[in-house]
Amino acid sequence: MAHSDGHKQQYAASLNDIKAAADRLAGKAHVTPVMRCSTLDKLTGHKLHFKCEVFQKGGAFKFRGAYNSVQHLSPEQASKGVVTHSSGNHAAAVALAAHMRGIPAYIVVPSNAPACKMAAVKEYGGQLFLCEPTMAAREGTCAEIAAETGATFIPPYDYGPVIAGQGTIGLELMQQVPELDVIVVPVSGGGMLSGIAIAAKAIKPDILIIAAEPSGSNDAADVAAAKAAGELVTDLPKPVTIADGLQGDDLPCNQSYSADVGWW
Repeated sequence: MAHSDGHKQQYAASLNDIKAAADRLAGKAHVTPVMRCSTLDKLTGHKLHFKCEVFQKGGAFKFRGAYNSVQHLSPEQASKGVVTHSSGNHAAAVALAAHMRGIPAYIVVPSNAPACKMAAVKEYGGQLFLCEPTMAAREGTCAEIAAETGATFIPPYDYGPVIAGQGTIGLELMQQVPELDVIVVPVSGGGMLSGIAIAAKAIKPDILIIAAEPSGSNDAADVAAAKAAGELVTDLPKPVTIADGLQGDDLPCNQSYSADVGWW
């Protein structure tokens, strides 16, 4: 991939990309707090720090990548709007980011997505399109809308500006708690994991990044299976879990940065 300075970079995003995203997000996204809990420290025998992205705009970290991606567009691209697919949080975040730039947002959502997340998309001004709950249906509907409107597709995770936006979490966290030894990151598609890993390891190369995913009652932890197999595993069912935001398929986003995988 060619970087803006003409040099090639190994990954979809770099520390410089993440710093540029932080500049775009300044005054637009919240610098979320890091909380402590003495009870959990005693139970685990470690000093735990929780980066509270639940307090981010839109209620989730996804706003960071969505806003950075929308602001990354040229005026000509932006005038035609954006299109994406998501089970909820990325959908609402793209709708909000597009609203803030004053451009259309076409949002493809699987028919089984939580009603509260569909409502959030509408509240932020997104045009909602329902599809069957399969990746093929999501991508196909997005492609049709993009062809008809000229809208730019903003992927939910495997996209440089999205990864860079999510990486600002790692940048903030390392500034807030520079003594960290380990960061545990929830993983679904891998965008947040990739961004945080790039930022944290650029600042502190020996830090351990652990990807955590739900195995579900049906033992369907696809990232753990992929790490064990040494290649992508795409034939597992979605995990049966209340964590609906962690049911996406894993993708090869900067895999070498992740030193270990845990699941719960």
